Amino acid sequence: MDLDPVLSDGGAAAGRSICHTGCGRPSRVCLCPYLPRSPLPTSTTVVILHHPHALRRNPLSTLPLLARSLSNLHLLPGRRLASSSASLLAPPSPNPVLLLYPSPGAADLASWCRSTPPSARDSPTLLLLDGTWRQAKEMHAASLPLLSSLGVIPVALPVDSGVDGDSMFESELVVKKEPHKGCISTMEAVARALRLLEPEGKGEEIEEAMLGVLRAMVAFQAEHLQNQTVKHRVKMRKKKELRREEQQSNATLM
Repeated sequence: MDLDPVLSDGGAAAGRSICHTGCGRPSRVCLCPYLPRSPLPTSTTVVILHHPHALRRNPLSTLPLLARSLSNLHLLPGRRLASSSASLLAPPSPNPVLLLYPSPGAADLASWCRSTPPSARDSPTLLLLDGTWRQAKEMHAASLPLLSSLGVIPVALPVDSGVDGDSMFESELVVKKEPHKGCISTMEAVARALRLLEPEGKGEEIEEAMLGVLRAMVAFQAEHLQNQTVKHRVKMRKKKELRREEQQSNATLM
C-alpha cells in the first residue's frame, strides 16, 4: 500500500504546509504539541549510528523526533563506526559504553543494571544502530573491530524470535510491522533503555515523555491508513493473451 505523499516523502505535496519551525512534519500531522517544550537533559549520552538511507528513504524514521526530544544526543551517519568516533565513545573511566543491539552475546539490559553497582554505571554512553534489521546487522559486523577495541559492553532488550512482531494496529507504539516480538523502533528502544539507566524516578519521566510522542505519531499514521482509499491497479495483460483472444473473436465472426 502506497503512503499519502504528505507522509511518504518527508516533504510537502502541492499546496500543503509544513511545520518548518518545529517537528518538520506536514502541518495536519504536526507533533509539536506532543514534544517536550525543550529537549530533555539526561545523564546518559545517547549516540546513534544511522544508515545513510535511514532519513532519506524512511518516512517513518523516529530520528527527527529523537533529536527534538533529547539534549544529550549525537547522530552519526554511516555504514560503520569510524575511528574518529572513538573519542565520543571512550569517555573518561569508569563510565561504561553500552551497545544496545540484540547480538548473541548481549546481556539483558535490566539484568546488567541490577548486577552493576550504581557507581560503576554512572553517566553511561548508550550506542544504538539505526536502519533496517538487515542494515543494522551489516553495520554491527562492520563496526565490531572498533567496538571490541573500545571495550563496548553489548546489551539488549528482550526479543522473542519465535513470535511474530506487532503492527501499528496491534500496538500503540509500533510504527511499522516488526519481524519479531520485542523488535521496536529506535525511539522506543532509547526510551526503554533510559528508564533503566537514568537515576531512579527521572528515567520513568523521560520514558513516558518520549513514548507520548511516539504514540501520537503512530495514531496519526494508523488513522491515515484506515481512512485511505486503496486504488486497484489495472491488471496488465500479456500480448500472447490479447492475441489469443483476438484470434478467438475473429473465429467466432467467420
